[in-house]
Amino acid sequence: MRNRAGKYKTNLTGKLQYKSFLPEPLPPNPPIVFDKDIINLLSKANRSIGILEGVSRQVPNVELFLSIYIRKEALLSSQIEGTQATLDDILDPNIEANTNCHVEDVVNYIRASKYAKKRLNDLPISNRLFKEIHKILMQGVRGEEKTPGEFRRSQNWIGPQGSTLKDAKFIPPNTEDMLEAMSDLERFINDENEIEPLLKIGLAHYQFETIHPFLDGNGRIGRHLIMLFLIDKKILSYETLYISYFLKRNRIEYYDRLMEVRMKGNFEQWISFFLLAVYESAEDAIATISKLVKLHDKNFKAIESIGRASKTVKRIFEYLERNPIIDIKKTSEELEISFNTVSNSVKILIELGVLKQTENVRRNRVFSYEEYLQIMRKDT
Repeated sequence: MRNRAGKYKTNLTGKLQYKSFLPEPLPPNPPIVFDKDIINLLSKANRSIGILEGVSRQVPNVELFLSIYIRKEALLSSQIEGTQATLDDILDPNIEANTNCHVEDVVNYIRASKYAKKRLNDLPISNRLFKEIHKILMQGVRGEEKTPGEFRRSQNWIGPQGSTLKDAKFIPPNTEDMLEAMSDLERFINDENEIEPLLKIGLAHYQFETIHPFLDGNGRIGRHLIMLFLIDKKILSYETLYISYFLKRNRIEYYDRLMEVRMKGNFEQWISFFLLAVYESAEDAIATISKLVKLHDKNFKAIESIGRASKTVKRIFEYLERNPIIDIKKTSEELEISFNTVSNSVKILIELGVLKQTENVRRNRVFSYEEYLQIMRKDT
């Protein structure tokens, strides 16, 4: 049965026979019908993204904010795939010594995110870029045997753990159709057509998840794609919009809505869901930035009030906004400030109520910027 999203295609014969989905190239034909709800959501999402862009441009230390925000997104995106880790695990100053496969998943996501943004300077959003990001994402983690950096050469499927081709919930295109579909998708993303950018990336995200070109990591790459597209199209200057929390919170609905397109060609309901995700995520990011700016200003003012010692304390405070859980030894090494000077500055920050000691092991005491962490831990 064919609909405007695609059709199911029979592969192999006899007992080995199965049906894979063959997607139609984008944009949908006939085109998406814009009802009042979609128009309203599109307007709200665009407005919120515009405000988010304005707010992020006004933050004096936006790079500091982003360094932790990207880590939070990496955590949430990986949690959707079943990664068991917390924000405090990712911010552990001794992460190299305490890492495990779950933490490594998130660390790789952060590396892939930084790499992807930099790579956009000399490479368009393309299959080559997807493969390069995938290679970093899957390096040395669970699923590493699933050909990092390469499109799959075998059939995959989506379903509960232990499911097979016979009882899969969804079977993406076979390998030959997948390669053709990915070429079509690359063309669609880079075509200078008249499609509204948020609609375009909503459609592209759906199509990527449907094609499922890798044996593992498709969800994380598909979510990367949204942020990369918005930066590439100069809609956002920084990685400030992430929809992983919305998708995590509405995970069952997310998968159901993707299936609704594949089964019935109902792109409209998917676009409504996607625009709502963008709108709520942008609003959440605006609120988070606002809270962090207020917190920064309050504590910066308190540090300035101490007079002579404030210069070093300010440096430690700036370091804290990138690394809200610290130990004295590592901070001393990274900032090239003596151990005793860092120790004295930490005492001042504790007196000011900025830092709290989190462990009582005297030889390796750990301190946390607790108010900052409370803002960032939300939803994780």
